[in-house]
Amino acid sequence: MITMSHVVYAIVTVAVIIVMLFRRGVVIPSLIGTFLVGWIFKGDVISGFQAVYNANLTAAKELFTIFLIITFMVALLASLRDIGADRRMIRPIQKLMVNGHVAFFVLAIVTYVISLFFWPTPAVPLIGALLFPAAIRVGLPPMAAAMAVALAGQGMALSSDYIMQVAPMLSAKGAGVETGMVADKAMVLSLITGGVSIAVAYLMHRKAIRRADAPLVQNQVVEFRSAEETPEFAQAAAAVETLPPNILKWSKIFAVLVPLSMLGVMIVMAASKFGSNMGGFEGGDGAAFIGGVAVILLILSCTVFSKIAALDKISDHLTEGFVFAFKAMGPVIPIAGFFFLGNADFSKSILSLGESVPAPAILYDLVMSVQYAIPANGFLTSFGILIIGIIAGLEGSGFSGLPLTGSLSGALGPTVGIDPSTLAAIGQMGSVWSGGGTLIAWSSLVAVAGFAGVSVIELARKNFIPVVLGLSIATIAALFLW
Repeated sequence: MITMSHVVYAIVTVAVIIVMLFRRGVVIPSLIGTFLVGWIFKGDVISGFQAVYNANLTAAKELFTIFLIITFMVALLASLRDIGADRRMIRPIQKLMVNGHVAFFVLAIVTYVISLFFWPTPAVPLIGALLFPAAIRVGLPPMAAAMAVALAGQGMALSSDYIMQVAPMLSAKGAGVETGMVADKAMVLSLITGGVSIAVAYLMHRKAIRRADAPLVQNQVVEFRSAEETPEFAQAAAAVETLPPNILKWSKIFAVLVPLSMLGVMIVMAASKFGSNMGGFEGGDGAAFIGGVAVILLILSCTVFSKIAALDKISDHLTEGFVFAFKAMGPVIPIAGFFFLGNADFSKSILSLGESVPAPAILYDLVMSVQYAIPANGFLTSFGILIIGIIAGLEGSGFSGLPLTGSLSGALGPTVGIDPSTLAAIGQMGSVWSGGGTLIAWSSLVAVAGFAGVSVIELARKNFIPVVLGLSIATIAALFLW
């Protein structure tokens, strides 16, 4: 039965989508919506206040594993920066860039691999400072270099988030399915979207790629220098040159040890999916595994930097990691709390209902009430979820829309005969490719454009056709695959 609390929940959900269309934050509408639904459902204003707190607490509990894995990976990257190992890890890659055509794909591959483990935002300064100048030097146009990095990192790597599994966890919790189901499908769809978009981007710039021995044109000279003269580049170069000899030795060791450790993690996680005796590494287990490896590497790298100072140094790096994690994910908590309120798995604890009271499934009830008006067409529903995901990403955070697309997927999937995990993966593609930093200029795309020395508005415009084409093909592929 549809009650006033259902109506208010529906109104707030529509309001959230409208606010996203205007590229504004949706934290306030989410908090107000949670308060109103809690108040109306239980009939007293005190319950509304309690619902706001409980919703945020529930979301924080469910998502805290995400904060930890981000913290540990960012802290590890910071510790590697101290000993210069981060630069050494990718310096040999510069030698692979023999011409502009090869450089384009080397940039894409390296960005994808690094972004899978460290996320693209912390990785962009490293890639931009070291690899952009080398790629431009051998003939790759700065815009092509920026597109390769944005599509491979902020797009393909972040939309699957297969190693850290932050995005799949958010989508799966909203849809009420297992994280592994969403993660596996999101990986396939991200590769399809990324493969199509990167190929189209290359074809767009293929004729503009000059020979390695051809002179730079004037605008490329300016852009090339701007990439090499960034503060990050200068600071990193100075830091490595002033390291004592014993640290330089460890820097070389960790430049090999960390990539080998991450490769080992990937092998173990892949082997677990093909019937090995190691058990599965999905969702929380996968995050625990990669997080534990990162912590041990963090301890070792801090110790070799300074055995005594390591006791304080590791605290600084963990603090830096937590600050980054809360900046990236903090706004997601109140948004997730509102959409968790519509899910029967979480509504009982949010509304402080007794054991004898059944948990309300507000969003599911709303979908069932209009089921007759929903076309039982998987094609339309899939593209509808994709569009909602793209809209949700317009406010600049690729992850804040995932509770919405996940919840809608869980409610609509059974109605149209599509597995909710498939719809959740499609919505995840739309939200992260849009807001993660490929289609909008008010996102981390700014950092990519800054290092390449190109206009962020022009970069977003250039990305539009490759990304939309890739997302469309991936969505159609999902209907045939699953």
